[in-house]
Amino acid sequence: MHQQGSGQGKYSAYVSRKLMLVHAHPDDETITTGGTMARYVAEGADVVLVTCTLGEEGEVIPPELTGLGSWAADQLGGYRSGELSAALRELGVTRHRYLGGIGGWRDSGMAGTAAAKHPRAFAAGPLHEQAQQLRAIVEEVRPDVLVTYNSFGGYGHPDHIRAHEITMAAADTAKRVFHIAAGGGAVLPPEAPATEITTTIDIRSHLDAKIAALRAHATQVTVDPPEFALSNGVAQPIGEAEYFTLVRGPRAGAETDLFGGLA
Repeated sequence: MHQQGSGQGKYSAYVSRKLMLVHAHPDDETITTGGTMARYVAEGADVVLVTCTLGEEGEVIPPELTGLGSWAADQLGGYRSGELSAALRELGVTRHRYLGGIGGWRDSGMAGTAAAKHPRAFAAGPLHEQAQQLRAIVEEVRPDVLVTYNSFGGYGHPDHIRAHEITMAAADTAKRVFHIAAGGGAVLPPEAPATEITTTIDIRSHLDAKIAALRAHATQVTVDPPEFALSNGVAQPIGEAEYFTLVRGPRAGAETDLFGGLA
């Protein structure tokens, strides 16, 4: 059963491997970790995605859909929620939550924009409250592995940075914590802090699923394999691997497997 924001339902205590990923907006999960999610679902792991906002401030690519993002309509978040549902079906992911429930926190946009002052703006919300909301999910799911962005949020977006902050605050019980590094389209810009890649996840067997999931995010992504582009039109490779940095937990066995070496 695909659960979105209801907060209901229990996760089986008998699943041997549990992976939780915390992402800021719909499409982030597919662009940076889609192949990894599909791979571990296929391998029988319990993969749980937490999305922090509906992505209301995304720049819409198809001309016929640009009205969704206008201040008058403000329908983009709901539309992107549907895109996310479709993407997760392609990846095989059935465990999904919105932080604080669907519509609980709003896309903050970039720093200095009007959206950053919205009363529900994620990046401006109370850190303690948001961390407690995530901690409640972590305590229920009890993931072995937790994945989110680095302290720079990958490229500096305030919502990505806040997702990092609350994840690190709620990560006490995870055996391993990873930050998303580069690859799979998540190429870090020059001003980003140096990132050590400790773990390379081969996603070649799951590229078709990732490409299909990218296509599902049609408002945000243009797909022309082996490349894709965001609203800036800059082509990026759909890589055959996704890369991570282990920041907490044992390194032994983690070079090519997020769960490698864990009991």
